[in-house]
Amino acid sequence: MRLVFAGTPQAAVASLEALLRSRHEVAAVITRPDAPAGRGRRVTQSPVAARARSEGIEVLQPARLRDPAFLGRLRELAPDCCAVTAYGALIPQEALDIPPHGWVNLHFSLLPAWRGAAPVQHAILHGDEVTGASTFRIVRELDAGPVFGVVTEKIGPTDTAGDLLARLAVCGAALLVATLDGIEAGEVVARAQPPGPVSLAPKLTAEDARVRWDEPAVAVDRRIRACTPAPGAWTMLDGTRIKLGPLGPPDRAADRASGLALLSPGEMSVTRDGVFVGTATWPVRLGLVRPEGKRAMPAPDWARGLRLDGRPAVLA
Repeated sequence: MRLVFAGTPQAAVASLEALLRSRHEVAAVITRPDAPAGRGRRVTQSPVAARARSEGIEVLQPARLRDPAFLGRLRELAPDCCAVTAYGALIPQEALDIPPHGWVNLHFSLLPAWRGAAPVQHAILHGDEVTGASTFRIVRELDAGPVFGVVTEKIGPTDTAGDLLARLAVCGAALLVATLDGIEAGEVVARAQPPGPVSLAPKLTAEDARVRWDEPAVAVDRRIRACTPAPGAWTMLDGTRIKLGPLGPPDRAADRASGLALLSPGEMSVTRDGVFVGTATWPVRLGLVRPEGKRAMPAPDWARGLRLDGRPAVLA
């Protein structure tokens, strides 16, 4: 089939790569406009744009998909189908109506679970044990279209959102190609999403990433992993923001050490075995810590540089 692919972040590059290796023709790529990125806030093209240009593929970067010039160019390209992975904007009906086989989206959840922009983060945040990816036909309602196929993926106890998304990007790309193969051959049928509760996965904000030390330890761990690498879990100490990486592994002997079990939520204790912080249940061990304006470092190295003058350290 003749395709136009829509995607933007690094997680969508695996899909583009898989399509380029497939029997289908990628006539053009749609991606978000160049935007400031990184510490220097330099205007940067998206990973998908960079990969497409390296292959000499036409790149379309409309500010709005309703723009008449964009819609006109899409009609000129005459795709049989548009494939989408993490494009980052809703597709208007005027565009949905152009390809005969519609727009097929790869979404990183088992629909109807976690419809929205951050399905992987919410799966970890809410303690799901299994997630996956789904291909579905895009309709006007958010992530509500009929499903072509799914793959499942187990969520490991130490998985960050970045870890899990990297795996889903690869297995999801294979699913996307298989779905398009099946559409071309007339061998796959999109079926309505199963009835039942729908869960929503809006983009996590900076406030969502603030660690709540009054939550149980398992919830603290999930929040930090769900927000790694973005938007980045954080907490406050003496009015200064501190970013936190995934927690260190539990150590039962250290957990039983004198006084640790008595730590109140947010209270910090530095021992020979590491840096511990109290929660609503048991203490957790900090992993990497990045103070504001500094590089990330192991928690014990960070703690040695603190000047507390005998005051108790409390994270908030």
